[in-house]
Amino acid sequence: MTRLIFLTLALVSTATFQTQPASVGGAWTVRADISGNQSESNCTFTQKEGELTGTCNSDRGSVMITGKVDGKTVSWQFDTQYEGQTLTVYYSGTSQSAEKITGTVNVQPMNVSGEFTATKAK
Repeated sequence: MTRLIFLTLALVSTATFQTQPASVGGAWTVRADISGNQSESNCTFTQKEGELTGTCNSDRGSVMITGKVDGKTVSWQFDTQYEGQTLTVYYSGTSQSAEKITGTVNVQPMNVSGEFTATKAK
């Protein structure tokens, strides 16, 4: 009987355990290096469970972002204009801590990529 209760409790605790998404809501400074071109954006992320929305501001203007948080994986994207062409910029990274995200950035349809580091604004 004790064994049955233990197994039931183990199954229930396993079934209810899910990896909670990293908490990334708030203000972030995102520094990117794409094919030798460095940029910096100030982003404000709003997180609702695994969904991510917000804005990023840089010297090129303000863009609306959409994305997802799945465990420690954080990804977002936005569209921007460059010389009359619409570019989609994709960020995909890993939450290293509550204050740092690192990963890769890819720009389509130009198919150029690089790396980024995002740090939580103080």
